[in-house]
Amino acid sequence: MKLTFLGTRGYIDVRTRRHYRHASLLVTHKKTRIMIDCGIDWERKVHDINADAIFITHAHPDHAWGLKKGAPCPVYATRESWEILKNYPVEHRLVKPKHKISLGGITLQAFPVVHSIRAPAVGYRITAARKSFFYVPDLIDIVDRHKALHGAKLYIGDGATITRPMVRRKGDKLFGHTTIRAQLGWCQQEEVPRAIFSHCGTQIVGGDGRKLGALIRRLGKERGVDVSVAHDGMEIML
Repeated sequence: MKLTFLGTRGYIDVRTRRHYRHASLLVTHKKTRIMIDCGIDWERKVHDINADAIFITHAHPDHAWGLKKGAPCPVYATRESWEILKNYPVEHRLVKPKHKISLGGITLQAFPVVHSIRAPAVGYRITAARKSFFYVPDLIDIVDRHKALHGAKLYIGDGATITRPMVRRKGDKLFGHTTIRAQLGWCQQEEVPRAIFSHCGTQIVGGDGRKLGALIRRLGKERGVDVSVAHDGMEIML
């Protein structure tokens, strides 16, 4: 299974050559190509990916608005996301939480996460050739974290902030982003050996890459997790 980071930038103004397009992941197994998220940066470019399917984590602009002009393949999203994207000219397919969807030897299972009140989000546990990883570009927490991460070889998470939480409250509901440090703690608890952070925020994209990379690696070492920050075009084999 090959993972290609098509984009690694969050919904921020700053961009660089390393973090240019909104966060999106391409999962390739044999002849099957699945794109995860299609933000506004991908409008008019989504056809170039040649994906067999597109899965959406949630309906925010940097995750779904690249579909405004349509898509060359079926698009999978939760009922909550389709309520927001219902007028998009794409082939709608429904994602149900915890329900497994298999395409060309790749199995995807959505897990609800805490992130947005208006645009409820999920992360995806993705499995091919008996290897699993979890992809979640935006979150405060995973609702069923143990089941989502247990046995996973890799965690790909939210790079919006390294050590300072970006969490707000409206009534009894939380929204925003947790830290890289907290997510590495989850990996330690669930014995996930490797973590990569995408959906990078201003701190990473606009900061000193060497110093911040060293800080993140040190946080990973403290928790026994091999950690790195993704950049656009980065490819790994799992």
